[in-house]
Amino acid sequence: MNHREGHSRAAALGLAALGVVYGDIGTSPLYAIRECFHGPHAVAANPGNVLGVLSLVIWTLVLVVSVKYVSVILRADNRGEGGILALMTLVTDPKPRSFRLRGGSILLLLGLFAAALLYGDGVITPAISVLSAIEGIEIATPAFAHWTVPIALAVLTALFLAQRRGTARIGALFGPVALLWFVVLATLGSASIAKTPSVFAAFDPTWAIRFFGEHGIRGIVVLGSVFLCATGAEAIYADLGHFGAPVIRKTWFAVAFPALLLNYLGQGALLLRNPAAAEHPFYLLVPPALLIPVLLIATVATCIASQAVITGAFSLTSQAIQLGYLPRLEVRHTSGHERGQIYIPEINYLLFGLTVLVVGMFRTSANLAAAYGIAVTSTMVVTSVLLFFVLRDRLGRGPVVAGIVAGGFLAIDLLFFSANALKIASGGWFPLVLAVAIVVIMTTWATGRRLLTARLRERSSTFEQIAARDGEDRPVISRRTAVFLSRELDRVPPALWRIVHHLDVRPVRSILVNVATEPTPKVAEAERFDLRLEADGVYRVAVRYGFMEEPNIPAVIARLRGQGLDVDPDEVVYILGRETILATERRGMALWRERLFGFLSRNAARATAFYRLPPRQVIEVGEEIDL
Repeated sequence: MNHREGHSRAAALGLAALGVVYGDIGTSPLYAIRECFHGPHAVAANPGNVLGVLSLVIWTLVLVVSVKYVSVILRADNRGEGGILALMTLVTDPKPRSFRLRGGSILLLLGLFAAALLYGDGVITPAISVLSAIEGIEIATPAFAHWTVPIALAVLTALFLAQRRGTARIGALFGPVALLWFVVLATLGSASIAKTPSVFAAFDPTWAIRFFGEHGIRGIVVLGSVFLCATGAEAIYADLGHFGAPVIRKTWFAVAFPALLLNYLGQGALLLRNPAAAEHPFYLLVPPALLIPVLLIATVATCIASQAVITGAFSLTSQAIQLGYLPRLEVRHTSGHERGQIYIPEINYLLFGLTVLVVGMFRTSANLAAAYGIAVTSTMVVTSVLLFFVLRDRLGRGPVVAGIVAGGFLAIDLLFFSANALKIASGGWFPLVLAVAIVVIMTTWATGRRLLTARLRERSSTFEQIAARDGEDRPVISRRTAVFLSRELDRVPPALWRIVHHLDVRPVRSILVNVATEPTPKVAEAERFDLRLEADGVYRVAVRYGFMEEPNIPAVIARLRGQGLDVDPDEVVYILGRETILATERRGMALWRERLFGFLSRNAARATAFYRLPPRQVIEVGEEIDL
C-alpha cells in the first residue's frame, strides 16, 4: 500500500467513525443544554447559571471524554478489541462460576451488570434521540406538536424493521451524513458565538465552582443533566476493534470535539441574549428558513446514533453467548464482507418492544433524560473500577499510579452517578430494573450450564468402560465416522455411551469435539485446535475460539486431514445430545431459577445452526436431566 492509499484508507475509516463511534454523543446537543434550563430539575437561564453550566459541559467533555476515554481507556485494549466485556475478561476469569460475592466474582458481577446496562442504552438512546429530533416540529409547525410521539414511533418502527436487511447498503451514508451533522453543529454554534463572544468566559472553571456554591444540592441535580453531553462516550472504547485508537483519537479532536464545543457555546450565547430560548435552545439557533432541513438532518443523525447502539447490542449479545452467559440465539450475517455486521432477531424484537414501551411511558425526551443518565454513569463507574486492575496488573503501572489515575476518574464518575441517582424515581429506575433482570438471566444460564455439565458427567463413562465393553460383548461397528460435541474431553459423552450401551453399535471412528471460548477476542488459526488419539478409534479435538468469533465445526473437521486423520466432512455424522431440563428440589439452584434455566434451554437456538452443522448429517439423542 503506497502513501496515498494509506491516507485514503485512514480518511475513509475516520469518516465511518464519525457515524458509528460519535453518532450518539454527536446528537447530545439536541437535549443536554435544554435539560439544564427547562424542565423539572432546571435552573434559571441567567448569565451566571449559563456560564456555570457551560463550564461544566466543557470540562465534562475534556475530563470524561477527551482524557478518560480517548487518551487513557483506549490503551486498555484486549488484543486490539474494546468494550466492557473485553475489559472484564482482562481482569477476571470469564468462565461461568458460582457468582458468590467474593474476590473476582464481585468484579465479574460488576462487569456483567455494566454489560446489562448497555441493553438499557440500546432502548433509551433510540427513544430519546428520535424524540428530541422530532420535537423540533413544535417550533416549525406548532399545530403538529401533538403528533410528536406518533411520528417518533413511526420512525423507530422503520428503524427496527430495517435491521433484518442489515446496514451494508446504507452504512456507506453514515459517515457523510454524520460529517454533515457536525458541520451543521459547528456552523450554527459559530454564528451564535459571533454575536456574543463573551460566552468564551465559560472556559474558566471558576464559573462551575461558583455555580455549585450558589445552588448546593440543586446544582448536583443539574449536574445530572450536564452529564447528558457525555452520553455515548462508551462507544469510543466499544468500537476500538473496528477503527483502531489512532483513527478514533484523530476524528474526536479534529471534528467531533470542536463541533460539539462550538454548538454548546453557541447555545449558551443564545441564552445569554435570550433566556426564553431555554425551551428549545438548539432549534432556536437555526434560521427559520433552514428549520425544516435541519430538522430532517437531525432526524437522520439520531437514526444513525440509534443504529450504532442497536448494532452494539447485537455484538454484545454475540460475545455474551460465546462466553457462556446467554443461551444460543440465531445470529444472521447481513454482509458477506464485514464479519461484525450481524442481526439477532430476538434481541431486535426485545429492543423494539421496550423502546415503544418507554416512548409510550415517558412521551418526551425531557422525561427520558433521567433514565438515560443513570444507565451511562453506572457503566462508567464500573469501567473506572476495572481500569484500576488493568493499569495495575496488565499495563504494569503499579498500584499507586493505577490508584491515582483510576481513582480520579472514579471520583468524577461517582459525582455524576450521585447526581443522576437523585432522579431514580423520575425514570432512572427503568434501566436499573432492566439490567438486574438481564444479570439474573446471565447468572442463571451460566450457573445452570455448570450444573448441567456436572449432572451429565455423572451419567457419562470413562474410556476404560468403553474398552471393557468391547472386550465383553463387542458391539456392531458402524462404518461411519461420528462427531460428538462433548462438554468434557476426559469422559465419554453421554450420547456415545447411550448408543453403545442401548444399541450395541459403535462408530468405526468417534471424534469428540470440545469447543472452548478463550478470554481473548480472536484465536490464531495455527492455535485453533489440538487432535489427540484417546483410545482405539476414539479421537478428541480441543477447539478454541475467541469471544468475538463464531464456531464452525465442519471447517475444523475438514482440517483434520492435514493432521493425519483421513475424514471426509461430507460423510461424517454429527451426533448431538439434547437434554430436557427437569426442575427439582435437588441441591443446585433455587427452584424458580431451575425453571428459568429450563425455559431458556428449551428456547435456545439449535446447536445445528450455531455450530454451522449440515442438518442432513445431524442425529440428536435426547434424555431428561434432573437439575
